[in-house]
Amino acid sequence: MLSWYHLCVYHHPRIANFIDHFAATALGHIDREYPSKLDHVVNDECDLLSPRALHPAFFGSFDWHSSVHAHWLLARALRLAPDLQQAGAIIEVMDRHLTPDNVTIEVAYLKQPRRATFERTYGWAWLLKLAAELSMGKSEADHTHTRHFARWADVLDPLARAFVDRYLTYLPKATYPIRVGTHTNTAFGLALALDYAKISNITHLTDLLTTKARAWYGNDLNCPVWEPDGTDFFSPALMETECMRRVLDPAEFIPWLNRFLPNLAARQPATLFIPATVSDRTDGQITHLDGLNLSRAWCWRALSGALPADDSRRDLAEESAAIHLEAALPHVTGDYMGEHWLATFALLAMTE
Repeated sequence: MLSWYHLCVYHHPRIANFIDHFAATALGHIDREYPSKLDHVVNDECDLLSPRALHPAFFGSFDWHSSVHAHWLLARALRLAPDLQQAGAIIEVMDRHLTPDNVTIEVAYLKQPRRATFERTYGWAWLLKLAAELSMGKSEADHTHTRHFARWADVLDPLARAFVDRYLTYLPKATYPIRVGTHTNTAFGLALALDYAKISNITHLTDLLTTKARAWYGNDLNCPVWEPDGTDFFSPALMETECMRRVLDPAEFIPWLNRFLPNLAARQPATLFIPATVSDRTDGQITHLDGLNLSRAWCWRALSGALPADDSRRDLAEESAAIHLEAALPHVTGDYMGEHWLATFALLAMTE
């Protein structure tokens, strides 16, 4: 089990100052049904149902994927900080949402006509990331809350397997990657799914994910960095880098990075080192740029840890991670358009 000291010092020295705040933020919206933005194909009038009826496990937090990763946030907070002030509230919410009946309804939703692309692949990736987090908690025998994690992991498993099946169906026919900075970014979808595949020892999924990543990105050279776009919450360049960091061993990754972003040591492309400006945090699209700063911080920090100690890019990546994190942390809460999801990206940036 990770100790509180390990959480505070190894992952990020300031996480102790924020984890209560992040958990409280998620708890504040995870049961908030409205406003709601549905990714929902209406096949007939019987499908005209409320968010809670359609998705009894994941109905809050404005949209389905934000609800899923709010659950991930709470699970990670509880796993890393078992004595968290909100531990009781987290357990109560997870017990109420992750029930066999609720998950059965979520699985049945996926089986209806014209829903093959539901949440592809952003929501798929977060669902598997949640399942991976629960599995890690389940495997820590001396953790205070092991039995809770075990129960939640077992309950969620049918839904996780349904999304595994979707990856197995989709990836073989996905000829091209999607390089945008929003939900359909395929590098993000591969990276988080790979976490789950490895933790769950699903070899055929691991093989498919790594094979597809190599096919899509392995030969990329001199990445043209035209970012940020006005609605980005991922950096297409850095998200691809993070995906390949997970796929390639170090002996392959460093040469790949040298080809993909050959001028990083000279702080080029310069735009990757400059936090995005957010002009209106009440605008649900423009506030994506706070998420871009946080996801860049996550990717820069992960890259720093992957570089050799004597590589000058290591300090540059660590510095850029800190600059991007500082730009976004003050804005994790404030307006619901950002508040319903930004804390997740902040916790990701500070603990991965």
